[in-house]
Amino acid sequence: MRAVVCREFGSIDRLELGELPDPTPGPGEVVVEVSIAAMNFPDILIVEGTYQFRPDPPFSPGLEGTGTIAAVGAGVTLAVGSPVVAAVTHGAFAERWLVPATGVLPFPNGLTEEQAAGFAIAYGTAHHALRHRGQLAKGETLLVLGAAGGVGSAAVELGAGMGATVIAAASSAEKLAYAVSRGASHTINYREQDLKTAVREITEGRGADVIFDPVGGDLTESAFRSIAWNGRHLVVGFAAGDIPAIPLNLALLKGSSIVGVYWGNWRTREPHAAAESVAELYRLAETGEIDPPISGVFALDHFQDAYASLVDRTAMGKVLLQIAE
Repeated sequence: MRAVVCREFGSIDRLELGELPDPTPGPGEVVVEVSIAAMNFPDILIVEGTYQFRPDPPFSPGLEGTGTIAAVGAGVTLAVGSPVVAAVTHGAFAERWLVPATGVLPFPNGLTEEQAAGFAIAYGTAHHALRHRGQLAKGETLLVLGAAGGVGSAAVELGAGMGATVIAAASSAEKLAYAVSRGASHTINYREQDLKTAVREITEGRGADVIFDPVGGDLTESAFRSIAWNGRHLVVGFAAGDIPAIPLNLALLKGSSIVGVYWGNWRTREPHAAAESVAELYRLAETGEIDPPISGVFALDHFQDAYASLVDRTAMGKVLLQIAE
């Protein structure tokens, strides 16, 4: 089968479009005939070998996508031919994808196939972060870093829907305008403005109650210095590349928390809570209360261009790969 192939860990420039053996499902597994796959920042880290999970090469990257069930293993009750969404550690950038049955979700009503392909991880992560880890309440102030990216724009949209005042922080006027279209009430261009000062001015000195941080790097400490008393700083990822070290005396002085967010591990450890989160997101999708944005759809032959839009941080919304011809 055709697939984006990683033969050894290293730069994404070394990925190739090649062939991998067709998968056969074992007990508790399914094979998904992939239609569209979505790109996420961890797809870069997995290829580099720096992510929490390291598959054995050769493998195909890709954490999520949509398609139909082509085959099932023993003990699986899902029907062949069913349209599904799947999200696991790797394998989506291929014509056929071996997935544990626990990683498969029904196709969400109210979404297009393109929207569904990039829905699970961005919205699942953002919802878990805001609802469970940040306990965002109506009337609070939410600061979202990287507000135009896939997970950032999901956090803006969900946070506004939860009744928070959303401050979107991004690196260009175009991205900030986009964040406003997703529900942000205030914006900060952190290439032109001091983040801490801007947050304090917007909140009249109070600070942000919840900080959604998928960026890391130098922005993390600046954001944390703008946090409100009893604030919650959500550590979602490190798109900037550097893992920051925050002086812990800041947490003491501000009476605030630094809270980790790891959606994939949470799904495994707390499946009942994760199922409730998915059910709420599906309801929001069906009623049109959320509208997952698409940045671009690339043919499989042009997978490197899709990766480039992630590396260059030019994407606004999800970047997709069209797998099925």
